[in-house]
Amino acid sequence: MSKENSVVTVDRFNSGMLYKDFVSQINVNQDRFEQYYETVSGVLIENDVAFFKQMINAGASKVLVLGEDWCPDVYRGMPVMAKIADSSGMDLRVFPRDVNLDIMDEFLKEGEHRSIPVFVFYTEDQDYLCHWIERPVIATKEMAAITESIEKKMPGKDEQEIREARRELVNARFPDWQRYTIDELRELLSQSVKI
Repeated sequence: MSKENSVVTVDRFNSGMLYKDFVSQINVNQDRFEQYYETVSGVLIENDVAFFKQMINAGASKVLVLGEDWCPDVYRGMPVMAKIADSSGMDLRVFPRDVNLDIMDEFLKEGEHRSIPVFVFYTEDQDYLCHWIERPVIATKEMAAITESIEKKMPGKDEQEIREARRELVNARFPDWQRYTIDELRELLSQSVKI
């Protein structure tokens, strides 16, 4: 993707919110953003921080994040990217998806879905490097298995009970999913940034 065709100019990127400002102004799930930001500390190791610092030195100095506060994938995933940025010095800017659909439409999942969060990596000069969408691949597979298992175990239960049981199992998996997110981001940047 060339920067000439992108709506994300240097000025547009710079207009994005800092992560702390995004969290301070959200209406729902602020506690979850804070909780998941803290849990990343147990998963993001020194080797990871060194890797992301190396990526910054090699050119991947900026990351644009699209998300919304009501989305579980966002309040679980965005704090991972925020912690990486805070620990490494990467310039992170947050854009609420629903008022930035022109940006979102540049990074559709499978060319049609407005899935979030989206992490878009750029150079200092705003050259596009790569992007990551929604959740780790293994999390998508595990979520499908969790849903199938609950539906088998809870036939006839109301939707709220099923949703609560599913949420409990998903939340139990999340520390591992944070690790998988970090690993996928490392792999993605390794393939996109020349060292």
